[in-house]
Parts: sequence; structure tokens; C-alpha cells
Amino acid sequence: MVTVAVNRGRPGGVRCKICGLKTPADVEAAAAAGAGYIGLVFFPRSPRHLEIAQARDLALAAPVGLAKVALVVDADDAALEAITDAVPLDMLQLHGRESPARVAAVKARFGLPVMKAVGVAEAADLAAIADYEAVADQILIDAKAPKGAALPGGNGLAFDWRLIAGRVWQRPWMLAGGLTPENVRDAVRLTGARQVDVSSGVESAPGVKEATRIAAFVAAAQG
Repeated sequence: MVTVAVNRGRPGGVRCKICGLKTPADVEAAAAAGAGYIGLVFFPRSPRHLEIAQARDLALAAPVGLAKVALVVDADDAALEAITDAVPLDMLQLHGRESPARVAAVKARFGLPVMKAVGVAEAADLAAIADYEAVADQILIDAKAPKGAALPGGNGLAFDWRLIAGRVWQRPWMLAGGLTPENVRDAVRLTGARQVDVSSGVESAPGVKEATRIAAFVAAAQG
């Protein structure tokens, strides 16, 4: 069990999600930095993929107040049952091509809040957000993966943040895609995001988190 002091940042400040954690040290680093969420990836093609037993250990290591999010990509009910039966979670993140109907069905069946990722490359992509707002608890606005990409996210790519500057949505939303300790403050300033998500931007290699970069990211986002 991680036994570090957890600092969630200033009241009303930016909440950070550190995604793709693989070791207890990663969880400790995220908690110590003051992250609000950790992301556990269940997608075999990802270098951040976890087996269920690994994910359970990490979730149990997380201190109270650090929300545990399972990232899945077009997972069927059997896969979701296996994950949710074994891993104590606070949220499901649907990061594939799940339809609004599928999002609603997952939420109803598994009784957990659902975050739906929406990929953005141009202004027309924002229209899908309204459809998902009706059924999801949160929206993750991410850079759209390039055509033919092996991963739907975690590619270290950003979109033009000016596309969402000044936008207001009915549901809580989180900004993702190409964020780093070096650019997250500008991203928050430009978009008005109150929640941000990072994965590759705090790594020394794919799937290898760096505690100093996690701390720097959270500090920059909340600064």
C-alpha cells in the first residue's frame, strides 16, 4: 500500500490524470505529485497494457482519493466483467469506436461512471461530443490517432487547441493528446481545461514512467 501524503492541488485547480501506469512506483509518483486520477490500460497492443492481476495490485496500492480509471478499447461485456470483477475501479474509460448506445449500455450494466474519448483533428470532429454528452459522465477530448495507427491514444500527438478555446460543454471534460510538462500550462491557459490527461509525455520510453516528469507535469498544470 502506498503511504505517501497526497496533495490534490489548490481547491478548484486543474485535476491531472496520469495514464498508463505499470508499477507500484508509478502509482506512488502520481499520488505524491497530487494527481487526481490514474489510468490502467487494458489493450494488448499498447506498451502500457496490464494483465488483470497486475492492475488489481496497482489499484489496491492507490491511496484513498486517487481515482482509478480502466482504459479499454471496444471491449465486450465478458472482458469488462473480468476487469470489473477483479479490479477495484472508480471509472471506465472507453477509448475505441463505441457508439453512444454502447456507452449507455456499459454504464447501465457495470454501474460505474463512464468517460468517453472523442478524437479531434479538425472542427468537424467536435460534433460527436454532443452525442456522447447525453450518455457519458465525462468526455476525454484527445488528438485523433493518425490513419493506420496501432493505438487509439498515447501517441504523443496534439491537436490544434484553438479548436476548443472558449468552448463550454454540459459534462466535465478532460484534455489529452501530446501534453507534456513543457506545454501543459499553455494548453490549460488556451483551452480553459480544468482536467488534463498525460501518458507518453511523462515517459522516458514507451510504457516507462518517470517520476520527475510526473511531478513536473502536475506542478505545471496546477501552476
